[in-house]
Amino acid sequence: GILSPATRTLALISAGLGLVACVAGSAMYRRMPTKRSREHAVAGAVLGVQALLLVGVLLWFRAGDPERFAFHFFNLEKLEGYGGAFLRAAKNTVILAFVGEAGGIVLGLILAMLAISSRAVVRAPARVYINFFRGTPLIWQLSTIYFLFLFGFRIRFSTFVVAMIVFALNTAAYAAEVFRAGIQSVERGQMEASRSLGMSYLQAMRYAIVPQAIRRVIPPLMNEFVILIKDTSLVIALGLAVSELELYNLARQGYADTFNATFFVAAAAGYLAITLPLIGIVNAVERRLRSGLVGVV
Repeated sequence: GILSPATRTLALISAGLGLVACVAGSAMYRRMPTKRSREHAVAGAVLGVQALLLVGVLLWFRAGDPERFAFHFFNLEKLEGYGGAFLRAAKNTVILAFVGEAGGIVLGLILAMLAISSRAVVRAPARVYINFFRGTPLIWQLSTIYFLFLFGFRIRFSTFVVAMIVFALNTAAYAAEVFRAGIQSVERGQMEASRSLGMSYLQAMRYAIVPQAIRRVIPPLMNEFVILIKDTSLVIALGLAVSELELYNLARQGYADTFNATFFVAAAAGYLAITLPLIGIVNAVERRLRSGLVGVV
C-alpha cells in the first residue's frame, strides 16, 4: 500500500495542503482580530509544518525498500505460537521491576534519613553508597554482584533473584535522592512545631515530615518505576532460564530462532502496554497533587 500510486498522490496532495496551511497561518496571524483566532492561525501553521515533515518521511521511506523492512519487522506469522511466552515474559518483567522498586523504596528511605544526618560518620556511608550506585552502569552492577554472590560469598542465587536484588540496590540510590529532596522541601517550621509539641527528632520525622515528603515524591518515584521496567532488559548480561525470560530476552531468543526482527517489535509493544498505563497514572497523580488536595486516594 505504501508503494501504490494512490499513496504517492495522496502524499503529494497532503504536502500541498500543508504548505498552504503553513503559509496562510503565518501570513494571517498578525491580522487576526482576537486571541482565539490568532491561536487558530498558529495551530494551522504548525499542522502544515507537521504535514510537510510526515510526507517527507513517507516519501523518503518509499524510496528505500519497504517490502524488505516489513518482512523483517512486521512479519506477524513468525509470532505464531509465542503468545503464551510473551505473556509470561511480560509477567516476569513486571515482577522484576515491582520487586526492585519496592525494595529500592524501603532502602532508599533509610538511606535518605542517613544522608540528611548532621553527623558526618552517619552521612558519609550513605553518600558513598548513593554515589557508587548512581555512578556505575546498571549492567556492570548486574554482572559484578552476580559473581560476588557466586564466588565471593559462595551463595548460589538464581539469576532472576540476583537481578531483583541488584534492581533494588540500584533503585535505592535514586530513591534516596528523591526522598532527600522531598524531606528537605518540607518547611523547617514543621520540624520546629513538632519539636515544640514534645516530639523527639525521630517522632517528628515519622509523624510530621516523612508523610508530607512521601506525598511530594510519589510522582518521581512512579517515574523511576517506569524507567526500571525498561531497564529490566539489561538482565541480558546474566542470562535467564526459559521460564524466567523477560520481554527483551524473549525477543532476542525468538530472533535467534527465526532471524526475524518482528520479535523486537512485539517486545516494544509489550513494554508500551505496561508503561503507558503507568505513565497515565503518574500524570493523574501529578494533577491531583497539583490541585492542592492533601491526599492521593
